[in-house]
Amino acid sequence: MAKFALLLAILASIATSVLHVMPAQAPNAHSWMANVPSENGGIAGAKDRNTGASNALFNNPVSSPDHIVVVVEENHGYSQIIGNPDAVYINTLAKTGALFTNYHGVTHPSEGNYFALFSGSTQGVTDDGTYFFPNTPTLAGKLQQGGGSFVGYAEPPAERDHSPWQSFGDAENTGQAFSQFPTDFSKLPTVSFVVPNLLDNMHDGTIARGDQWLNANLSAYADWTRMHNSLLVVTFDEDQGTTSNQVATIVVGARVGAAQNDHLMNHYALLHTIETLYGLPALGESATAPVMSFAPAP
Repeated sequence: MAKFALLLAILASIATSVLHVMPAQAPNAHSWMANVPSENGGIAGAKDRNTGASNALFNNPVSSPDHIVVVVEENHGYSQIIGNPDAVYINTLAKTGALFTNYHGVTHPSEGNYFALFSGSTQGVTDDGTYFFPNTPTLAGKLQQGGGSFVGYAEPPAERDHSPWQSFGDAENTGQAFSQFPTDFSKLPTVSFVVPNLLDNMHDGTIARGDQWLNANLSAYADWTRMHNSLLVVTFDEDQGTTSNQVATIVVGARVGAAQNDHLMNHYALLHTIETLYGLPALGESATAPVMSFAPAP
């Protein structure tokens, strides 16, 4: 009996030691998602800009963002924006958020890219014409069906081919002038698109003017997101007309740290990411697109 008691004491001591050096691992509450399969079957994780190490990200969202604002700029390629001193504010966002270095538009000219991001398909358009799809589902419609909300904010004079909600039956009433963008950001819809006018989105105006407009109108929201469970996405519809159609895309906000992600992404991937964050059914081509992973905040 004494030997048995001694054995129990030894086992208890070993167990206590193991528990002390191997504490239970809590989930990383600082990132949105991880272990998302990439297009080549690997893990679509981001690399820390300073160490090059892969970050562990969640397979499912810890929680859905309270708000996502997507700003779509126009007609400039990745190399025209990243590192350009005329785009001071955008490059500041790129250094403090998740920069996707292998992100591409899906077509030329503009309108098909907006349709892809909004409905999961270019809808077969090959120009910037006037179209209307009364029964085609969109991100706006799926959000509303799921209890969320969507608003497309366009700065007048707005271009219809840059305002995709005008072309779909389930979203045609979701547009507002950018002057209605709330200053109390907690009043924002679940997801909103922001479309500057032709002078301020770099289509007709300069890169510097578009960058200054973004800074003046969205920097307060960008700062607010970090402590309010929300995200800002800045992307471009297409590049200047090349075959590769590579554009800069940046995500900043809560739980997003400074990192670069070089996995192949496009507008369908961004749509699929938003759908995944809110548990929405995938639309069209987004169903087979990868989900974008955001680096955890330090």
